[in-house]
Amino acid sequence: MIVLAACLMVILPAAAQEVPGTSPANSAPGTPTAPDWAYPDYPGHRQVAPPAGFHRPTRVEAQPIGLFDGQADVGGTLVPGQGTVQDGRYTVTSAGYNMWYGRDEFRFLWKKMSGDVSLAADVAFPNPVGYGDRKALLVIRQSLDDDAPEMVVGLHGTGMFHIAWRPAKGAEMVDMEYKVGSRGALKGEAVAGLVTLHPQRIGIEKKGDAFTLWVSEQGEPMHPYGAPISLKLTEPFYAGIGFVSHLPTTTDTAVLSRVVLENAAGKVR
Repeated sequence: MIVLAACLMVILPAAAQEVPGTSPANSAPGTPTAPDWAYPDYPGHRQVAPPAGFHRPTRVEAQPIGLFDGQADVGGTLVPGQGTVQDGRYTVTSAGYNMWYGRDEFRFLWKKMSGDVSLAADVAFPNPVGYGDRKALLVIRQSLDDDAPEMVVGLHGTGMFHIAWRPAKGAEMVDMEYKVGSRGALKGEAVAGLVTLHPQRIGIEKKGDAFTLWVSEQGEPMHPYGAPISLKLTEPFYAGIGFVSHLPTTTDTAVLSRVVLENAAGKVR
């Protein structure tokens, strides 16, 4: 296996203009129109940060769902999301311009917690042609505000995975990104001779103020990936799972299963 990247990058999927919802012109009839900055990269257009001071209130549904106390459309996505659970499988549907820059838009299934946390899930994307930078998310964040400090482990539709964090309220997100490729050991479409690995399972551990990304690449026991990242959160905070389509007015879906959420470190599995 070859690690292709561990850095900041912009994801520009092939034929991005063909993914419905990447622009007002190819969005479904009746879809609301988002600000121009909110649409993702496609030929002739670049996504940029929201204007300074831009916020939308979060819509909160404080009804228990499985392991979680409730769910929310963080950042008031222009199209409401939904989370459901059946037989331990959480189906999370969301629009949202991104979970990046100084504010977020995503669907979040949350539990209020204190202390150490172990959180992990298998991830699947039922829609084979969603926007490449859509993200299934494991999130530990200070509040439900759109600009809250947070630590996030995400698996992108392209197979890239990352640990990202907002160090202070309203600050720009930063991250460490990883993409793993293979010559001959994986089946699939090769790009520049490499087939991208799509991890089966992702996890995050909070131990004090130290957060660590965990991964199972091909079903092997989960293992830490990269150095721990330090972030101070005030107790209580919010921990849970989520998804963002990276399309400001068009929903997509991720399925997170075999979810582990324990109030202790050392329980990611």
